[in-house]
Amino acid sequence: MRGLTFDELFAMLTAAQLSAVDLARLRKWIAGIAHPDECIALIEQAARGRPCPRCACPRAHRCGQASGLQRFRCLGCGRSYNALTGTPLARLRKKEHWLAYLQCVLESRTVREAARAVGVHRTTSFRWRHRFVPGAMRDRPSILTAIVEADETYRLESQKGSRNMTRKPRKRGGVATKRGINKEHDCLLVARDRTGQTLDFHTGRGQVTVAQLEKCLKPVLPADVLLISDSALSYRHFARQAGIMHEMVNVKAGVRARGAIHLQNVNAWHSRFKSWLVRFRGVASRYLINYSGWQRLLDARRLTTPAHLLCAAAQLG
Repeated sequence: MRGLTFDELFAMLTAAQLSAVDLARLRKWIAGIAHPDECIALIEQAARGRPCPRCACPRAHRCGQASGLQRFRCLGCGRSYNALTGTPLARLRKKEHWLAYLQCVLESRTVREAARAVGVHRTTSFRWRHRFVPGAMRDRPSILTAIVEADETYRLESQKGSRNMTRKPRKRGGVATKRGINKEHDCLLVARDRTGQTLDFHTGRGQVTVAQLEKCLKPVLPADVLLISDSALSYRHFARQAGIMHEMVNVKAGVRARGAIHLQNVNAWHSRFKSWLVRFRGVASRYLINYSGWQRLLDARRLTTPAHLLCAAAQLG
């Protein structure tokens, strides 16, 4: 059977009476079509003017092509590189599927759903998720301003996918062996200002400490900021050492807000994150920061297209 030419197909579509649902399906299908050269062009554009990733020398000359990308020879160290060298996307293949896969990332699809939609194996889908997302989530604010809310959320540690477990396996997620927050819980610290700028940090296991707050929050909080937290003593000690203003909300005593002093913004982010995370049916502790960064990207709505995500992920670390 002879295949249709594009002109014949276009004539048939023009003559057809398409409903709103049909048009939506057609637009979605067209949006998912990506030529390999389109992805290459976006990568090259994002890397234009980039110095050598090894010695930072800005002088280089062209040195052939490989995997569709222009290679360069550094005049400083003599090493060759391309637009993806030194980025999380280095050595990944099947670039013709990248934009379609990034659309799945924007739609928060699971590993298997994304693999079926794009036409790759599930292990490839998993590998790409943990290359693209960590690369793109580096697009984060460098500083928080004015009023900043900080609070932690805790999740039972998970060794999902591990071949060398350090404890007996739990059944269907299980529960902690001890009551309360302890070393069996992963701590995810989230700081969010009133403009919606958000930063997330995986501080490890157990309650957050003053040293961890010093490491995570001090570089991103200017001296004139107002830090709002719950009644945990670690925040009070950190604020005193850092010399910043601090107000606390005693949630345990039933106090939710004192005028503008509250934690409702950061707690709402926690709630959205936990609801969004359910679809993945368990997240390994070692990947928790990747998922919180993924949700932060979606929540910020700055990188809204596959092209935006690709350019962010292709930047040098």
